[in-house]
Amino acid sequence: MIDKLSWITVYPEIILMVMACVIAIFDLGVKTPKRGATYALTLVTLAVVAVIQGMYASSGATYYGFGNMVVSDSMGNWLKCFATVAVMVTLVYGRPYAASRDMLRGGELFTLSLFALLGMFVMISGNNFLVIYMGLELLTLSSYALVALRRDNAVATEAAMKYFVLGAMASGFLLYGMSMMYGATGSLDVNAVFQAISSGQIRHQVLVFGLVFIVSGLAFKLGVVPFHMWIPDVYQGAPTVVTLMVGGAPKLAAFAIVMRLLVEGMLPLAFDWQQMLMVLAIASLFIGNLAAIAQTNVKRMLAFSTISQMGFVLLGLMSGAVNGNVLSAANAYSSSMFYVITYVLTTLASFGVILLLSREGFESEDIADFAGLNQRSPLYAGVMAACMFSLAGIPPMVGFYAKLSVLQALIASGQVLQLGVAVFAVLMSLIGAFYYLRLVKVMYFDEPKISTAIQAPSDVRVTLCLNGALVLGLGLFPSGLMALCAKSVLQMLGT
Repeated sequence: MIDKLSWITVYPEIILMVMACVIAIFDLGVKTPKRGATYALTLVTLAVVAVIQGMYASSGATYYGFGNMVVSDSMGNWLKCFATVAVMVTLVYGRPYAASRDMLRGGELFTLSLFALLGMFVMISGNNFLVIYMGLELLTLSSYALVALRRDNAVATEAAMKYFVLGAMASGFLLYGMSMMYGATGSLDVNAVFQAISSGQIRHQVLVFGLVFIVSGLAFKLGVVPFHMWIPDVYQGAPTVVTLMVGGAPKLAAFAIVMRLLVEGMLPLAFDWQQMLMVLAIASLFIGNLAAIAQTNVKRMLAFSTISQMGFVLLGLMSGAVNGNVLSAANAYSSSMFYVITYVLTTLASFGVILLLSREGFESEDIADFAGLNQRSPLYAGVMAACMFSLAGIPPMVGFYAKLSVLQALIASGQVLQLGVAVFAVLMSLIGAFYYLRLVKVMYFDEPKISTAIQAPSDVRVTLCLNGALVLGLGLFPSGLMALCAKSVLQMLGT
């Protein structure tokens, strides 16, 4: 019999799953082309779930349910809360875009987004290899369908096929690595795997072989080199609202499963997986920044930017354990958590502006399309400039503090190699600043191609202004969010 605590552990997931099914059935009776009722019900559902997750996270309690297969802790609940808000913001930004492209003929955009979020929840809550994999597959299958939502668009269909083929390969890598870990340790439970590895009774070579496949699968989900091939094509080919859905909230879930599998489950193997992450991070920073310089398509440029940004997330993860000492782990992992949260926040605002500039029959995807944006709308140009400065790591934007906290974690490790990597990361950031500032230059100093005013629904305008204000505000006052991340990671490491 399932105890009461198990139901408490997955209470938000149950609400989300039930409401996703209810909204799918409810939408069958909605006849308006913009799906106003479905949209409103979806946002109310997401708002309620976000509040519940925030309450769970604020309580600081840790629950294990269903035979330790799922866990509800502060880190996971905050990540789920932020992921829910990210999906809400994505739907607010994307609804006018989707309506103008006949993507709201059915309620698939809303229901698939809810099921994708449910997959993220399961990934974040998973304390068992199979539960984590089940959540991952729910997210990826929903994402495949979302990318192919414009069935009459050849580019979107091609992007969905590439995503599907490469995603299936990455899932195979991850599942094979998990099966090897199960064969070596005799358990699928994350905590039990940790205990088995710590015992020292298992051959190290077997563990490392399985670890290589697990890290490869995780690297695909994060979109880091050399598992980055799908990112530019999917970002460019998918409808922009779906690009934001794929490139925003799922990054929080990907970070969570890295923490669950590598930190909670395989911390005794930190020496091995940190070396792998270091190689992935260096390659991502190098290729991501250099390839972005050559892009003329904004979505493709931001795709390569994502690759380099995820390289920074890995820098924090690779500096947690030094020579078997994990005293600096909380600082390193919390800096990575802070980085990924602020990156998603900045991505939402930057794609919000792209969606706003897109109009019926026209995709605002080329850098040239942003020419003279400041003359057409100083407000939206200011929001986009704030996002570019943040991604480049220029103060006082939040991206500067995020990069600084990761570099501090690297330097605090006291290792010569980590210090060299930190210097390399700074140099790559300087190179990356070029393509971010190029877009700012085009917005402020080039002549506009068109002079028509930019019209935006009130909900989009208010959300975009708040989003842009947070990018600046969290840069000026980062201590609150940083403390929240540190407290959450400390609690996770202590359980």
